[in-house]
Amino acid sequence: MKRRDALKATAITSGGILLNLNCQAANNITDMENPKTSLKGTFKHSVSRWCYNKIPLEEFCQVVSDFGMHSIELTGPEEWEVMKKYGLTCAIGWDKYPEGVGLDNFYTNPDNHDALEQYYRDLIPKAVKAGVKNLIAIAGQRQGRTDYENLINCKKGLSRVMKMAEDNDITISMEYLNSKVDHADHQFDNMEWGVALCEMIGSPNFKLLYDIYHAQIMEGDVVATICKYADYIAHYHTAGVPGRHEINDTQELNYRYIMEEIKKTGYTGFIGQEFIPSGNTQADRLAALKEAVMICDA
Repeated sequence: MKRRDALKATAITSGGILLNLNCQAANNITDMENPKTSLKGTFKHSVSRWCYNKIPLEEFCQVVSDFGMHSIELTGPEEWEVMKKYGLTCAIGWDKYPEGVGLDNFYTNPDNHDALEQYYRDLIPKAVKAGVKNLIAIAGQRQGRTDYENLINCKKGLSRVMKMAEDNDITISMEYLNSKVDHADHQFDNMEWGVALCEMIGSPNFKLLYDIYHAQIMEGDVVATICKYADYIAHYHTAGVPGRHEINDTQELNYRYIMEEIKKTGYTGFIGQEFIPSGNTQADRLAALKEAVMICDA
């Protein structure tokens, strides 16, 4: 399942059946005598809701909290209220996109600018009220336009809401997506284009979401890229390559090393787990999340 399908399927999940973990599986996930996992504290840890959207939200909040994590991201205002009860925030938020607007048809298409302006003008006050500091943006597809034309289109569209974002101390972060495997024809599929857009917009409240999975597929050399462009990055996503699954030693990226290098840049923000867990059971899938957090706990 890709994010676009999961988000359509479950923007908000509630109710459901309590996690049915046997004692042995539960002990593999958390120490029942001391359920809060102790982390080093350099980074704040988050997980994308869509990757675990089959688990009812409140049950997932409890697990995430027990893992010592701080956030469930790519969640919306109604979910933020539920998450607060568990001491959780949203590292990077969204709400249901306007009709006709999606991951493939966003700011590169000027026909969407009116709808997107209203979308962020509605969402920013809700984020301020909930204490959410970062909202996601997407470039969209090239659709036959040149890279420069799409820079201009994105700049024009985003500039309509950047003053409001600045006034409310909200960062809008555009995500790097690959155009080889998951998002054909996507415009923001190389870091230089994203950095050029940051320079054109010229606002401290517009940054980039560097998705390590997508970047590895498109350009590789992720550590050198992170070191070069660290000042432009407000958020990180993880997933294993190939396959977008767990970030352990079954895939080609060394996330322990990557996290140590991110740490050297002075970054202390959120690391968002956005892999698709491949385990056969819910216990296995949750154990994979805990393992990923420990791998990224630099």
